[in-house]
Order: sequence, then C-alpha cells, then structure tokens
Amino acid sequence: MNVLELTRVSRAYPGPPPVHALLPVDLAVAAGEFLAVIGPSGSGKSTLLNLLGLLDRPNEGTLRLDGVDTQSLRERERTALRGRRIGFVFQSFHLIPHRTATENVALAQLYSGVAARERTRTARQTLSRVGLSHRLDAFPATMSGGECQRVAIARALVNRPSLLLCDEPTGNLDSVTSATVLDLLDQVHADGVTIVMITHDAAVAARAERVVGIRDGRLTDA
Repeated sequence: MNVLELTRVSRAYPGPPPVHALLPVDLAVAAGEFLAVIGPSGSGKSTLLNLLGLLDRPNEGTLRLDGVDTQSLRERERTALRGRRIGFVFQSFHLIPHRTATENVALAQLYSGVAARERTRTARQTLSRVGLSHRLDAFPATMSGGECQRVAIARALVNRPSLLLCDEPTGNLDSVTSATVLDLLDQVHADGVTIVMITHDAAVAARAERVVGIRDGRLTDA
C-alpha cells in the first residue's frame, strides 16, 4: 500500500516569466518507507515538500494521500486531512517560546477533539518516546537545539500521522546532535512511520532506505 502517489504532478509560479519549479513527476512512497529527497538550493525541494504536505496545490497531475485524491478536496477538507495524516518537522523548530515542551506538543492536538487532560497525557507519553521524559516542563530557551528538535518531532508524531515530512531536520544542528536526531528518526521509522526527508546533505540522505535526487524541478535517481 502506498501512502503517497504522485502522477504527473507539476507546479509553476506566475511570471513574467513563469517559473516552472516542478516539472511533471511521478513518485510513490510505500507505507513504512523512509525516503530522502536530495538536491541543491533552488532545485525544487521546497516546492515538492509544500505539495506533499498539502500546503500547496499542483497545477497539473494527481496527488493521493492514503488513497485519497487530494485534488478533489475543498480547502477545509485538505486542512483536516493534513492535520490527521501528516506530521511536519522543520529546520527551524517553530516552538512557542512561552510554552513548555508538554504544552507545545499538546497544542498540536487542539483541533483533534481530544479532551485537554488527555492531550496533556498523550503529549507527555510522546515526549517520553523521544527521550525527553526529564524535560516535560522545560521551556524552549532552556533546551539545547537537539532537545528542541526532539520536541518538534514529538509534536509531529503526537497525532499518529500516516506520514512524517522532515525539511532539513538537522540543518541547525552540529554534527553530533544531528546524528542523535537521525538516530531518533531511525527509531521512529522502525516503529512503522512513513518518512519523507528533504535535504541537501548526502550524509543525512544516506540514513534513508531509498534516495531520489531533484534538480531543476526534475526527480532523478540519486
């Protein structure tokens, strides 16, 4: 079963002249797969990520998430699907500075219909899963970069998504901390989570079980 299926998906931005950021691509990501997409700056990585995360719509083609044709959905339906099925991990952690680690993770469940007490319990469980049981009540300013990224990963996982999208997840981290975060992603993948990771770093991409390249808006074999 495929979590993601892209068929002749493309994206252009209006000009003049128009910018063809992603030329027609086909891509399938199987359930439980760990895929890395590697390419230099300006290659189309961000455009592809925005499409995979349902943050943008393709100009042409079909994108299915868990078998659902996302092109046929209204914006509210796309937002709901994204919230249920996709977790995001970014290079910049995007944590709320005046909220604790637990509160940052719990807030990701705000629109899930889960009661507040249950949100807190689940947030603490998920933080423990990523090795932060000792930092549940810490604020972002008191945590290291690696700990902040672990909070961000817990936030992405708390709703049990079908797909985890990682955008340069080690871009703001030193090499030792990067290795720790990548080890955590390996553990998450081993638990059965499907991961697509966008990166410019070949060493980071090597942690995935499959790697594809992107250059000038075209997907290639890495």
